Amino acid sequence: MTLGTRDRLVRTASRLMQHQGYENAPIKQIVREAEATLGSLYHFFPGGKQELAVAAVQFGNEEFAALLREGLESETDPAEAVRAVAALLAKALHGSQWADGCPVTATALETLDRLPDIQEACARAFRDWQAIVAERLVAGGIAEADARQLAVTVINTLEGAEVTAQVTRDEAPLHTAGEHLARLIGTYAGRAG
Repeated sequence: MTLGTRDRLVRTASRLMQHQGYENAPIKQIVREAEATLGSLYHFFPGGKQELAVAAVQFGNEEFAALLREGLESETDPAEAVRAVAALLAKALHGSQWADGCPVTATALETLDRLPDIQEACARAFRDWQAIVAERLVAGGIAEADARQLAVTVINTLEGAEVTAQVTRDEAPLHTAGEHLARLIGTYAGRAG
């Protein structure tokens, strides 16, 4: 499938921001690698790089959400489903030779308290991922209030484990996180019913 110019710009910006951060992803590099022009960038994103970055974070949000859903839907037991997500993240990270960590973390940290539109897009991504996990936990029989709190723990733990795995170039932090999250969720699932 051939992507249109807007989609190429968004995907390229998302990938570069994931690997290099917002500040180290120059607009000229984004345009060049997207095989676009500065004129087309400003046509689709009149607000320039910041507006493009918001769209790139939204794309990263959707991309990570798809991976999250894939893992969560792969197992019927909610504890095993979260373990599957950790394994899927480990496999994807290793497969990218440790380059493709969380699509929003670098941008979130770099733009904190400086670029509110980008920061809000990053915050929305984390909330979206928590909602996906909470929904799956509720479907697995965990009380809604517990599921919402567990979902925050799951996303926070997986994010930290993913960064650690990327830095150490080792899948073990994600597998360990998956194991302990599964145990934790199992204690709540055991209370259901």
